Amino acid sequence: MSNAQKVAVITGASQGIGAALVGAYLDRGYRVVATSRSIKPPANPDVLAIAGDIGDPATGPRVIAEALARFGRLDTLVNNAGIFTASPFTDFTAEQYDANISTNLAGFFHITQAAVAAMEKQGRGHVVSITTSLVDHANSNVPSVLASLTKGGINAATRSLAIEYAKRGIRVNAVSPGIIKTPMHSEETHAFLSALHPVGHMGETSDIVDAVLYLENAQFVTGEILHVDGGQSAGH
Repeated sequence: MSNAQKVAVITGASQGIGAALVGAYLDRGYRVVATSRSIKPPANPDVLAIAGDIGDPATGPRVIAEALARFGRLDTLVNNAGIFTASPFTDFTAEQYDANISTNLAGFFHITQAAVAAMEKQGRGHVVSITTSLVDHANSNVPSVLASLTKGGINAATRSLAIEYAKRGIRVNAVSPGIIKTPMHSEETHAFLSALHPVGHMGETSDIVDAVLYLENAQFVTGEILHVDGGQSAGH
């Protein structure tokens, strides 16, 4: 198979933002490696679906290895997989802590490490991660220390990696969303969630896709945490 086409790896790709990103990259001529626990085999030969738990330390390196074996290159990694648990701090359970650390932090670390190693050999690449605006704008209506702990760690790692690899052709950025209409949020919660944003409504998956694609094309941008949050990070 020719390796002339660019290749994007997208985690959490079976629904919501991840599924929308798969379509968006395909529309722009990329081949896509889509991974999640529940990913289904695709009909499109330009999509390689790999099922697996991103929190398992073996999954990320396996995804990158299979991407290179199938398509011969790796241009972009989108760390979209993540979980969100809202709870008063003292009510968090050990199981919730472990799940958030596993998916959000370990999931980011292991696949990004394997991807950056491959990109460094190529002399080019882009990593973009999906975090949350709550890192910068805590909200007493949505107590969520585990989101701040894990996604805040990714924001910090984004800046650190951007500087470490700035002269090696690898850009590293993040998109920091507000609350986006996805299957994660039931219809009856939308009015409450909309009111949390200064603009008065939730975001759409297309808003996050547009932000990721902006960063994809913005060759002079690295180390950026791009807020797509309806004004949340600016204040209320």
